[in-house]
Amino acid sequence: MTDEPTRKRRILLRSGKSPFDVASLEQSLHRDVFATNAGNLIFSDAAHKILTTPRAEVFSNGIRTDPSAAERINEEYDAFVVPLANAFRPTFERPLKRMTQLIKKLRIPVVVLGVGAQASLTYDASRLKPMEPTVREFVTEVLNRSASIGVRGEFTEQYLKDMGFRDVEVIGCPSMFLNGDTFQVERKTEALTADSLISVNGSHSAVRAHGLDSIIRQAHERYPHLRFIGQNLLEAQLLHWRETSNPIGAQASMPTHPSHPMYREGKVRLYVDPVTWIDELRAYDFSFGSRIHGNIAALLAGVPSTVLCSDSRTLELCRYFGIPHRKITETPKDIDPAELYAAADFGELVNGHKERFLRFTGFMERNGLENTFTHGDGGAAFDAQLGKLSFPPAVRPWIDSDPESLSGRFSWMQSRMEELTAQNTMLRSQLDRRSGPVSIKVQAGDGAAAAWPSAYRRARRVVGRPVRKLLRPEQ
Repeated sequence: MTDEPTRKRRILLRSGKSPFDVASLEQSLHRDVFATNAGNLIFSDAAHKILTTPRAEVFSNGIRTDPSAAERINEEYDAFVVPLANAFRPTFERPLKRMTQLIKKLRIPVVVLGVGAQASLTYDASRLKPMEPTVREFVTEVLNRSASIGVRGEFTEQYLKDMGFRDVEVIGCPSMFLNGDTFQVERKTEALTADSLISVNGSHSAVRAHGLDSIIRQAHERYPHLRFIGQNLLEAQLLHWRETSNPIGAQASMPTHPSHPMYREGKVRLYVDPVTWIDELRAYDFSFGSRIHGNIAALLAGVPSTVLCSDSRTLELCRYFGIPHRKITETPKDIDPAELYAAADFGELVNGHKERFLRFTGFMERNGLENTFTHGDGGAAFDAQLGKLSFPPAVRPWIDSDPESLSGRFSWMQSRMEELTAQNTMLRSQLDRRSGPVSIKVQAGDGAAAAWPSAYRRARRVVGRPVRKLLRPEQ
Protein backbone atom coordinates (compact mmCIF):
# COMPACT_ATOMS: atom_id res chain seq x y z
CA MET A 1 0.00 0.00 0.00
CA THR A 2 1.48 3.33 -1.04
CA ASP A 3 0.61 6.78 0.15
CA GLU A 4 -0.72 9.01 -2.60
CA PRO A 5 0.15 12.70 -2.45
CA THR A 6 -2.62 14.71 -0.83
CA ARG A 7 -4.54 16.69 -3.43
CA LYS A 8 -4.49 20.43 -2.90
CA ARG A 9 -7.79 22.12 -2.20
CA ARG A 10 -8.90 24.23 -5.11
CA ILE A 11 -10.43 27.51 -3.96
CA LEU A 12 -12.37 29.69 -6.39
CA LEU A 13 -12.06 33.36 -5.47
CA ARG A 14 -14.37 36.08 -6.71
CA SER A 15 -11.93 38.67 -8.05
CA GLY A 16 -11.41 40.77 -11.16
CA LYS A 17 -8.11 39.09 -11.94
CA SER A 18 -5.32 37.04 -10.41
CA PRO A 19 -2.55 39.11 -8.75
CA PHE A 20 -0.16 37.41 -11.19
CA ASP A 21 -2.11 38.40 -14.30
CA VAL A 22 -0.02 41.10 -16.00
CA ALA A 23 -1.70 43.17 -18.71
CA SER A 24 -0.92 46.45 -20.44
CA LEU A 25 -2.72 49.60 -19.40
CA GLU A 26 -4.84 49.46 -22.54
CA GLN A 27 -5.79 45.81 -21.98
CA SER A 28 -6.57 46.44 -18.31
CA LEU A 29 -8.89 49.32 -19.11
CA HIS A 30 -10.55 47.45 -21.97
CA ARG A 31 -11.16 44.38 -19.79
CA ASP A 32 -12.09 46.47 -16.72
CA VAL A 33 -9.98 44.15 -14.56
CA PHE A 34 -10.91 45.99 -11.36
CA ALA A 35 -14.70 45.94 -11.88
CA THR A 36 -14.99 49.75 -12.22
CA ASN A 37 -13.00 50.44 -9.00
CA ALA A 38 -9.32 49.64 -8.49
CA GLY A 39 -9.94 49.43 -4.74
CA ASN A 40 -11.59 46.05 -5.34
CA LEU A 41 -8.21 44.59 -6.26
CA ILE A 42 -6.69 45.69 -2.94
CA PHE A 43 -8.91 43.30 -0.97
CA SER A 44 -9.12 40.55 -3.59
CA ASP A 45 -5.31 40.39 -3.93
CA ALA A 46 -5.03 40.27 -0.13
CA ALA A 47 -7.56 37.43 -0.01
CA HIS A 48 -5.63 35.56 -2.71
CA LYS A 49 -2.41 35.83 -0.69
CA ILE A 50 -4.03 34.90 2.62
CA LEU A 51 -5.78 31.83 1.20
CA THR A 52 -2.68 30.45 -0.56
CA THR A 53 -1.18 27.65 1.56
CA PRO A 54 0.75 24.41 0.90
CA ARG A 55 -2.59 22.61 0.92
CA ALA A 56 -4.63 25.09 -1.12
CA GLU A 57 -4.50 26.69 -4.56
CA VAL A 58 -6.46 29.84 -5.37
CA PHE A 59 -8.06 30.66 -8.72
CA SER A 60 -9.74 33.89 -9.81
CA ASN A 61 -13.20 33.53 -11.36
CA GLY A 62 -13.32 37.00 -12.88
CA ILE A 63 -15.80 39.46 -11.48
CA ARG A 64 -18.83 38.46 -13.55
CA THR A 65 -21.31 35.99 -12.10
CA ASP A 66 -22.53 33.20 -14.38
CA PRO A 67 -25.14 30.93 -12.76
CA SER A 68 -24.81 28.49 -15.68
CA ALA A 69 -21.23 27.76 -14.55
CA ALA A 70 -22.42 26.19 -11.28
CA GLU A 71 -22.00 22.56 -12.32
CA ARG A 72 -18.46 23.16 -13.55
CA ILE A 73 -17.62 24.96 -10.30
CA ASN A 74 -19.03 22.05 -8.27
CA GLU A 75 -16.86 19.60 -10.19
CA GLU A 76 -13.61 21.59 -10.28
CA TYR A 77 -13.46 23.43 -6.93
CA ASP A 78 -13.70 22.68 -3.22
CA ALA A 79 -14.87 26.10 -2.00
CA PHE A 80 -16.08 29.44 -3.33
CA VAL A 81 -14.75 32.45 -1.40
CA VAL A 82 -16.45 35.79 -1.94
CA PRO A 83 -14.82 39.00 -0.62
CA LEU A 84 -17.24 41.88 -1.16
CA ALA A 85 -17.31 45.62 -0.55
CA ASN A 86 -20.57 47.56 -0.21
CA ALA A 87 -22.70 44.87 -1.88
CA PHE A 88 -25.81 45.70 0.13
CA ARG A 89 -26.77 48.83 -1.79
CA PRO A 90 -29.59 49.46 -4.30
CA THR A 91 -27.31 49.86 -7.32
CA PHE A 92 -25.81 46.41 -6.68
CA GLU A 93 -29.11 44.57 -6.25
CA ARG A 94 -29.15 42.95 -9.69
CA PRO A 95 -25.59 41.56 -9.43
CA LEU A 96 -26.46 40.34 -5.92
CA LYS A 97 -29.45 38.46 -7.32
CA ARG A 98 -27.28 36.82 -9.96
CA MET A 99 -24.79 35.80 -7.31
CA THR A 100 -27.60 34.26 -5.26
CA GLN A 101 -28.77 32.32 -8.32
CA LEU A 102 -25.27 30.88 -8.68
CA ILE A 103 -24.90 30.07 -4.98
CA LYS A 104 -28.24 28.23 -4.95
CA LYS A 105 -26.79 25.75 -7.46
CA LEU A 106 -23.53 25.18 -5.61
CA ARG A 107 -22.90 22.10 -3.47
CA ILE A 108 -19.54 23.32 -2.17
CA PRO A 109 -18.91 25.66 0.80
CA VAL A 110 -19.45 29.35 0.08
CA VAL A 111 -17.66 31.80 2.40
CA VAL A 112 -18.26 35.56 2.33
CA LEU A 113 -14.99 37.13 3.44
CA GLY A 114 -16.41 40.51 4.41
CA VAL A 115 -19.44 42.39 3.06
CA GLY A 116 -20.87 45.80 3.84
CA ALA A 117 -24.16 47.66 3.67
CA GLN A 118 -24.14 51.23 2.39
CA ALA A 119 -26.22 53.91 4.06
CA SER A 120 -25.76 57.42 5.43
CA LEU A 121 -23.31 58.53 8.10
CA THR A 122 -26.15 58.31 10.61
CA TYR A 123 -26.53 54.57 9.90
CA ASP A 124 -30.08 55.06 8.59
CA ALA A 125 -30.92 51.83 6.75
CA SER A 126 -34.30 52.98 5.44
CA ARG A 127 -33.02 53.33 1.86
CA LEU A 128 -32.13 49.63 1.94
CA LYS A 129 -35.63 48.49 2.88
CA PRO A 130 -36.84 47.85 -0.71
CA MET A 131 -33.95 45.43 -1.37
CA GLU A 132 -34.29 43.57 1.94
CA PRO A 133 -35.80 40.43 0.31
CA THR A 134 -32.78 40.23 -2.02
CA VAL A 135 -30.32 40.59 0.86
CA ARG A 136 -32.25 38.09 2.97
CA GLU A 137 -32.20 35.49 0.20
CA PHE A 138 -28.48 36.00 -0.44
CA VAL A 139 -27.49 35.69 3.22
CA THR A 140 -29.74 32.66 3.71
CA GLU A 141 -28.13 30.81 0.80
CA VAL A 142 -24.64 31.70 2.02
CA LEU A 143 -25.39 30.49 5.56
CA ASN A 144 -26.75 27.24 4.14
CA ARG A 145 -23.19 26.64 2.91
CA SER A 146 -21.05 28.13 5.68
CA ALA A 147 -20.87 28.45 9.45
CA SER A 148 -21.25 32.23 9.44
CA ILE A 149 -21.05 35.31 7.24
CA GLY A 150 -18.28 37.87 7.63
CA VAL A 151 -19.23 41.55 7.62
CA ARG A 152 -17.13 44.69 7.52
CA GLY A 153 -18.36 46.47 10.63
CA GLU A 154 -20.93 47.35 13.26
CA PHE A 155 -23.56 48.81 10.96
CA THR A 156 -23.74 45.81 8.64
CA GLU A 157 -23.75 43.45 11.64
CA GLN A 158 -26.78 45.22 13.14
CA TYR A 159 -28.47 45.47 9.73
CA LEU A 160 -28.39 41.68 9.33
CA LYS A 161 -29.23 40.95 12.95
CA ASP A 162 -32.31 43.16 12.62
CA MET A 163 -33.41 40.77 9.87
CA GLY A 164 -33.11 37.88 12.29
CA PHE A 165 -29.72 36.48 11.29
CA ARG A 166 -27.47 35.41 14.15
CA ASP A 167 -24.43 33.79 12.51
CA VAL A 168 -22.88 37.15 11.68
CA GLU A 169 -19.25 38.00 12.51
CA VAL A 170 -17.51 41.36 12.21
CA ILE A 171 -14.16 40.69 10.53
CA GLY A 172 -13.44 43.94 8.69
CA CYS A 173 -11.79 43.76 5.26
CA PRO A 174 -9.12 41.25 4.10
CA SER A 175 -7.02 44.10 2.72
CA MET A 176 -5.92 45.13 6.21
CA PHE A 177 -4.42 41.68 6.79
CA LEU A 178 -2.23 41.64 3.69
CA ASN A 179 0.85 41.54 5.95
CA GLY A 180 -0.52 39.31 8.69
CA ASP A 181 -0.76 40.13 12.38
CA THR A 182 1.56 43.15 12.40
CA PHE A 183 0.89 46.68 11.18
CA GLN A 184 3.36 49.55 11.01
CA VAL A 185 2.78 53.21 10.25
CA GLU A 186 5.74 55.59 10.17
CA ARG A 187 5.72 59.36 10.49
CA LYS A 188 8.64 60.56 8.36
CA THR A 189 8.29 64.15 9.48
CA GLU A 190 7.02 65.93 12.57
CA ALA A 191 4.79 68.22 10.50
CA LEU A 192 3.82 68.62 6.87
CA THR A 193 5.48 71.39 4.90
CA ALA A 194 5.28 72.76 1.36
CA ASP A 195 7.91 70.18 0.42
CA SER A 196 5.82 67.20 1.63
CA LEU A 197 4.63 64.59 -0.86
CA ILE A 198 0.90 64.14 -0.22
CA SER A 199 -1.71 61.86 -1.75
CA VAL A 200 -5.37 62.82 -1.91
CA ASN A 201 -8.26 60.68 -3.12
CA GLY A 202 -12.01 61.05 -3.47
CA SER A 203 -15.13 59.83 -5.20
CA HIS A 204 -17.23 61.86 -7.62
CA SER A 205 -20.04 62.06 -5.07
CA ALA A 206 -17.72 63.35 -2.31
CA VAL A 207 -16.31 65.98 -4.63
CA ARG A 208 -19.72 67.00 -5.94
CA ALA A 209 -21.93 66.80 -2.85
CA HIS A 210 -19.65 67.07 0.18
CA GLY A 211 -17.27 69.89 -0.74
CA LEU A 212 -14.18 67.74 -1.26
CA ASP A 213 -13.43 69.78 -4.39
CA SER A 214 -12.81 72.84 -2.20
CA ILE A 215 -10.51 70.87 0.12
CA ILE A 216 -8.54 69.52 -2.86
CA ARG A 217 -8.33 72.92 -4.55
CA GLN A 218 -6.88 74.64 -1.47
CA ALA A 219 -4.50 71.75 -0.74
CA HIS A 220 -3.29 72.01 -4.35
CA GLU A 221 -2.50 75.67 -3.80
CA ARG A 222 -0.61 74.99 -0.55
CA TYR A 223 1.31 71.86 -1.49
CA PRO A 224 3.14 71.75 -4.85
CA HIS A 225 3.75 68.00 -4.47
CA LEU A 226 0.12 67.02 -3.94
CA ARG A 227 -1.01 64.10 -6.11
CA PHE A 228 -4.57 62.92 -6.73
CA ILE A 229 -4.93 59.11 -6.87
CA GLY A 230 -7.97 58.02 -8.86
CA GLN A 231 -9.67 54.62 -8.68
CA ASN A 232 -12.61 54.40 -11.10
CA LEU A 233 -12.58 52.99 -14.63
CA LEU A 234 -14.00 56.22 -16.03
CA GLU A 235 -11.16 58.14 -14.35
CA ALA A 236 -8.63 55.79 -15.93
CA GLN A 237 -10.25 56.32 -19.32
CA LEU A 238 -10.06 60.09 -18.92
CA LEU A 239 -6.41 59.90 -17.94
CA HIS A 240 -5.34 57.53 -20.69
CA TRP A 241 -7.71 58.44 -23.55
CA ARG A 242 -8.91 61.90 -22.42
CA GLU A 243 -12.48 60.68 -22.94
CA THR A 244 -15.08 58.35 -21.43
CA SER A 245 -18.59 57.38 -22.47
CA ASN A 246 -19.72 57.57 -18.83
CA PRO A 247 -21.66 60.85 -18.33
CA ILE A 248 -20.32 61.15 -14.77
CA GLY A 249 -16.92 61.80 -16.35
CA ALA A 250 -18.10 65.27 -17.38
CA GLN A 251 -17.68 66.47 -13.79
CA ALA A 252 -14.95 69.09 -14.28
CA SER A 253 -14.31 69.53 -10.54
CA MET A 254 -12.63 66.10 -10.46
CA PRO A 255 -8.83 66.21 -10.85
CA THR A 256 -9.17 63.35 -13.37
CA HIS A 257 -11.01 65.65 -15.79
CA PRO A 258 -8.74 67.02 -18.57
CA SER A 259 -9.71 70.62 -17.76
CA HIS A 260 -8.68 70.39 -14.10
CA PRO A 261 -5.43 72.14 -13.11
CA MET A 262 -4.02 68.98 -11.48
CA TYR A 263 -4.65 67.04 -14.69
CA ARG A 264 -2.99 69.72 -16.81
CA GLU A 265 0.01 69.73 -14.47
CA GLY A 266 0.34 65.93 -14.62
CA LYS A 267 -0.41 65.50 -10.90
CA VAL A 268 -2.89 62.64 -11.16
CA ARG A 269 -2.27 58.88 -10.98
CA LEU A 270 -4.30 55.67 -11.15
CA TYR A 271 -2.96 52.14 -10.63
CA VAL A 272 -4.30 48.96 -12.22
CA ASP A 273 -2.24 46.68 -9.94
CA PRO A 274 -2.14 46.92 -6.12
CA VAL A 275 1.55 46.00 -5.98
CA THR A 276 2.62 49.11 -7.92
CA TRP A 277 0.04 51.23 -6.11
CA ILE A 278 1.34 50.30 -2.66
CA ASP A 279 5.01 50.42 -3.69
CA GLU A 280 4.79 53.94 -5.11
CA LEU A 281 2.90 55.22 -2.10
CA ARG A 282 5.84 54.30 0.16
CA ALA A 283 7.55 57.53 -0.91
CA TYR A 284 4.66 59.69 0.35
CA ASP A 285 4.43 61.54 3.66
CA PHE A 286 0.64 61.52 4.06
CA SER A 287 -2.60 60.38 2.43
CA PHE A 288 -6.13 61.65 2.94
CA GLY A 289 -9.52 61.68 1.24
CA SER A 290 -12.85 59.87 1.06
CA ARG A 291 -11.66 56.62 -0.57
CA ILE A 292 -11.34 53.87 2.03
CA HIS A 293 -9.10 51.59 -0.05
CA GLY A 294 -7.15 54.52 -1.44
CA ASN A 295 -6.11 55.24 2.15
CA ILE A 296 -5.76 51.57 3.09
CA ALA A 297 -3.27 51.25 0.22
CA ALA A 298 -1.26 54.06 1.83
CA LEU A 299 -1.50 52.48 5.29
CA LEU A 300 -0.25 49.17 3.86
CA ALA A 301 2.72 51.17 2.55
CA GLY A 302 3.30 52.44 6.11
CA VAL A 303 2.11 55.95 5.28
CA PRO A 304 -0.02 57.94 7.78
CA SER A 305 -3.56 58.38 6.45
CA THR A 306 -6.87 59.96 7.37
CA VAL A 307 -10.22 59.01 5.85
CA LEU A 308 -12.90 61.67 5.29
CA CYS A 309 -15.94 59.42 5.72
CA SER A 310 -18.97 60.17 3.57
CA ASP A 311 -21.15 57.12 4.31
CA SER A 312 -21.59 54.07 6.53
CA ARG A 313 -19.35 51.79 4.45
CA THR A 314 -16.23 53.84 5.17
CA LEU A 315 -17.23 54.87 8.68
CA GLU A 316 -17.78 51.33 10.01
CA LEU A 317 -14.45 50.12 8.63
CA CYS A 318 -12.57 53.06 10.13
CA ARG A 319 -14.21 52.50 13.50
CA TYR A 320 -13.48 48.79 13.48
CA PHE A 321 -9.80 49.12 12.53
CA GLY A 322 -9.08 52.33 14.41
CA ILE A 323 -8.16 54.17 11.20
CA PRO A 324 -7.95 57.95 11.79
CA HIS A 325 -11.03 59.53 10.27
CA ARG A 326 -13.43 62.43 10.26
CA LYS A 327 -16.95 62.72 8.96
CA ILE A 328 -16.68 64.77 5.80
CA THR A 329 -19.90 66.61 6.71
CA GLU A 330 -18.15 67.93 9.82
CA THR A 331 -14.85 68.79 8.13
CA PRO A 332 -14.18 72.45 7.29
CA LYS A 333 -13.90 73.03 3.55
CA ASP A 334 -10.64 74.92 4.09
CA ILE A 335 -9.03 72.21 6.22
CA ASP A 336 -5.26 72.03 5.85
CA PRO A 337 -3.86 68.49 5.40
CA ALA A 338 -1.25 69.46 7.99
CA GLU A 339 -4.02 69.65 10.58
CA LEU A 340 -5.26 66.17 9.68
CA TYR A 341 -1.70 64.84 9.83
CA ALA A 342 -1.03 66.35 13.24
CA ALA A 343 -4.30 65.03 14.73
CA ALA A 344 -4.00 61.48 13.41
CA ASP A 345 -3.56 58.87 16.14
CA PHE A 346 -2.54 55.37 15.04
CA GLY A 347 -2.45 53.78 18.50
CA GLU A 348 -5.70 51.84 18.20
CA LEU A 349 -4.91 50.79 14.63
CA VAL A 350 -1.48 49.36 15.46
CA ASN A 351 -2.06 48.05 18.98
CA GLY A 352 -5.35 46.33 18.25
CA HIS A 353 -4.31 44.78 14.94
CA LYS A 354 -3.19 41.39 16.24
CA GLU A 355 -6.49 40.82 18.06
CA ARG A 356 -8.43 41.70 14.90
CA PHE A 357 -6.18 39.40 12.86
CA LEU A 358 -6.89 36.48 15.21
CA ARG A 359 -10.61 37.21 14.94
CA PHE A 360 -10.33 37.20 11.14
CA THR A 361 -8.35 33.95 10.94
CA GLY A 362 -10.65 32.39 13.55
CA PHE A 363 -13.58 33.13 11.26
CA MET A 364 -11.71 31.50 8.40
CA GLU A 365 -10.97 28.37 10.42
CA ARG A 366 -14.58 28.03 11.55
CA ASN A 367 -15.48 28.11 7.88
CA GLY A 368 -12.92 25.49 6.87
CA LEU A 369 -10.30 27.85 5.42
CA GLU A 370 -6.59 27.88 6.23
CA ASN A 371 -4.40 30.98 5.98
CA THR A 372 -0.84 31.49 4.82
CA PHE A 373 0.32 33.08 8.08
CA THR A 374 -0.75 30.19 10.32
CA HIS A 375 -0.57 27.26 7.90
CA GLY A 376 1.94 28.45 5.29
CA ASP A 377 5.04 30.55 4.71
CA GLY A 378 3.48 33.87 5.65
CA GLY A 379 3.09 34.82 2.01
CA ALA A 380 6.82 34.67 1.19
CA ALA A 381 6.35 32.63 -2.00
CA PHE A 382 3.43 34.84 -3.04
CA ASP A 383 5.50 38.00 -2.61
CA ALA A 384 8.50 36.43 -4.37
CA GLN A 385 6.37 35.50 -7.37
CA LEU A 386 4.98 39.05 -7.57
CA GLY A 387 8.53 40.39 -7.39
CA LYS A 388 9.52 38.52 -10.54
CA LEU A 389 6.79 40.14 -12.62
CA SER A 390 6.92 43.45 -14.47
CA PHE A 391 3.69 45.35 -13.98
CA PRO A 392 2.60 48.39 -16.01
CA PRO A 393 3.21 51.85 -14.55
CA ALA A 394 0.54 54.14 -13.20
CA VAL A 395 -2.00 55.63 -15.59
CA ARG A 396 -1.10 59.31 -15.96
CA PRO A 397 -2.77 62.29 -17.64
CA TRP A 398 -2.36 62.31 -21.41
CA ILE A 399 -0.80 65.75 -21.74
CA ASP A 400 2.07 65.06 -24.12
CA SER A 401 2.46 63.86 -27.69
CA ASP A 402 5.94 62.37 -27.80
CA PRO A 403 6.33 59.10 -29.77
CA GLU A 404 6.97 57.00 -26.66
CA SER A 405 3.72 58.17 -25.08
CA LEU A 406 1.75 57.47 -28.25
CA SER A 407 3.32 54.16 -29.33
CA GLY A 408 1.62 52.00 -26.71
CA ARG A 409 -1.79 53.49 -27.41
CA PHE A 410 -1.49 53.17 -31.19
CA SER A 411 -0.05 49.66 -31.00
CA TRP A 412 -3.01 48.51 -28.94
CA MET A 413 -5.50 50.23 -31.25
CA GLN A 414 -3.90 48.57 -34.27
CA SER A 415 -4.19 45.15 -32.64
CA ARG A 416 -7.83 45.84 -31.78
CA MET A 417 -8.50 46.87 -35.38
CA GLU A 418 -6.95 43.61 -36.59
CA GLU A 419 -9.03 41.58 -34.09
CA LEU A 420 -12.23 43.33 -35.11
CA THR A 421 -11.45 42.91 -38.80
CA ALA A 422 -10.88 39.19 -38.26
CA GLN A 423 -14.16 38.92 -36.35
CA ASN A 424 -15.94 40.79 -39.13
CA THR A 425 -14.53 38.39 -41.72
CA MET A 426 -15.54 35.37 -39.66
CA LEU A 427 -19.09 36.64 -39.19
CA ARG A 428 -19.44 37.36 -42.91
CA SER A 429 -18.25 33.84 -43.68
CA GLN A 430 -20.67 32.29 -41.20
CA LEU A 431 -23.59 34.23 -42.60
CA ASP A 432 -22.62 33.38 -46.17
CA ARG A 433 -22.76 29.68 -45.27
CA ARG A 434 -26.19 29.91 -43.71
CA SER A 435 -29.07 28.45 -45.68
CA GLY A 436 -32.28 30.40 -46.06
CA PRO A 437 -32.90 34.11 -45.94
CA VAL A 438 -30.96 36.24 -43.50
CA SER A 439 -32.77 39.15 -41.92
CA ILE A 440 -30.51 42.09 -41.19
CA LYS A 441 -31.77 45.21 -39.53
CA VAL A 442 -30.31 48.16 -41.43
CA GLN A 443 -29.61 51.36 -39.54
CA ALA A 444 -29.73 54.80 -41.11
CA GLY A 445 -27.41 54.99 -44.08
CA ASP A 446 -27.09 53.78 -47.64
CA GLY A 447 -26.09 50.44 -49.06
CA ALA A 448 -24.18 47.55 -47.59
CA ALA A 449 -22.03 49.79 -45.40
CA ALA A 450 -25.00 50.43 -43.12
CA ALA A 451 -25.85 46.72 -42.89
CA TRP A 452 -22.29 45.58 -42.24
CA PRO A 453 -20.58 47.67 -39.53
CA SER A 454 -16.94 48.01 -40.47
CA ALA A 455 -14.05 47.30 -38.15
CA TYR A 456 -13.48 51.04 -38.05
CA ARG A 457 -16.95 51.72 -36.71
CA ARG A 458 -16.54 49.14 -33.99
CA ALA A 459 -13.09 50.39 -33.07
CA ARG A 460 -14.24 53.99 -32.75
CA ARG A 461 -16.38 52.93 -29.78
CA VAL A 462 -13.22 51.76 -28.04
CA VAL A 463 -10.89 54.69 -28.59
CA GLY A 464 -11.31 58.32 -27.68
CA ARG A 465 -12.01 61.36 -29.80
CA PRO A 466 -8.37 62.60 -29.79
CA VAL A 467 -7.25 59.63 -31.91
CA ARG A 468 -10.30 59.00 -34.08
CA LYS A 469 -9.14 61.35 -36.81
CA LEU A 470 -5.99 59.27 -37.20
CA LEU A 471 -8.09 56.16 -37.88
CA ARG A 472 -10.78 57.72 -40.05
CA PRO A 473 -10.70 56.36 -43.60
CA GLU A 474 -10.51 58.85 -46.46
CA GLN A 475 -13.86 59.96 -47.75
